Amino acid sequence: MSVIKEILQRFATMRWQDYVDIILVAFCVYKLLPLIRTPSTKRIAGAVAGILVVVWLVDMLEIYTISWILNQFLSVGFLAVIILFQPELRRVLDRLGSVRLHTLLGTGKPVEEMDSIITQTVMACETMSREKVGALIVFAREARLDDCFKTGTRINGQVSEQLIRNIFFPKAALHDGAMIIRDGQIAAAGCVLPLSDSNRLSADLGTRHRAGVGMSETSDAVVVIVSEETGTISVAVGGMLKRHLAPQTLERLLRNELAPEQPERDGNALVRLKQRLTGTEKEESKHEK
Repeated sequence: MSVIKEILQRFATMRWQDYVDIILVAFCVYKLLPLIRTPSTKRIAGAVAGILVVVWLVDMLEIYTISWILNQFLSVGFLAVIILFQPELRRVLDRLGSVRLHTLLGTGKPVEEMDSIITQTVMACETMSREKVGALIVFAREARLDDCFKTGTRINGQVSEQLIRNIFFPKAALHDGAMIIRDGQIAAAGCVLPLSDSNRLSADLGTRHRAGVGMSETSDAVVVIVSEETGTISVAVGGMLKRHLAPQTLERLLRNELAPEQPERDGNALVRLKQRLTGTEKEESKHEK
C-alpha cells in the first residue's frame, strides 16, 4: 500500500508539462522502435544484452580477473559498439533519415488504393510465374529506400499488371533489376539491392532471391520474388523467405502486410469483438458460403 501511495503522491505533484513530456516520449518510442527493428539491430541488442548478462554473472560470482577485463571493455564499450556494428548502425540511421512526417503521424495510402495495387501485382506475378519470367518487386513502407531508388530508372507510373509485365519482360532493358513500389506508384525499376550474406538460405537460391532477402534484412520492405528457373513465387519479410506461394496465398500475405484490415471497415469494433467471442462470426461466414 505504501508503494501505491507514493506513486499517487508523485502523480499529484506532477505539472502539466510532465504529462506532455511523458506522452511525447511514449509517442516517439512507439513510432521509432518499429522503424529500427531489423535483424541488424536485433543482433546489436543481443550482443549488448549478452555482455551485460556476463558482467552481472561475473560480479555475482566474484571472478575478479574476468570482471576487471570486462569493466575495462565497458569503459570504451560505446565506442567499441560503434566500430563493430558500423554497417548496421549506418543502415539504421539511413532508415530513420528517410522517414517522412506523414509516416510518423500514421497517415498513408487508403486501404482501397492498396487493394488495387495488390490485386494488380498478384495478377502480374501469377502470369509471370506461369510463363517463368523472373521478377523482383519491392514494396517500400516506412523506409523510403532512397539509396536503392537512385540506382534505378525513375518510372512514377500507375501500378498495373501490364506495366509490371512489360518491365520484367526478358528482353526489356530494366528486367534484371528490382522494381520499387512506393507512394502508390511504381517509383523506379532496374534498381540494385543489397545481397544477403545469411548462411541460412538454401544453396539453390540465386542472386534474385538473395537480393530480396537482403532488402528485407536492411529495411521493413516487403519483397516479392518470381523465379526465372522454376516460376515459383516467394516473399521476403524481415529477413525471412517464404517460398512456393500460390497466387491466393501471395494476395493474402500482401494484404496482411500492406493493408491490414481495420475494424471500422467491417462495422463497429465492439460488435466485431462480440462476434468473435461468441462465435457468431463463424456462423455468419458459413451462411454466406
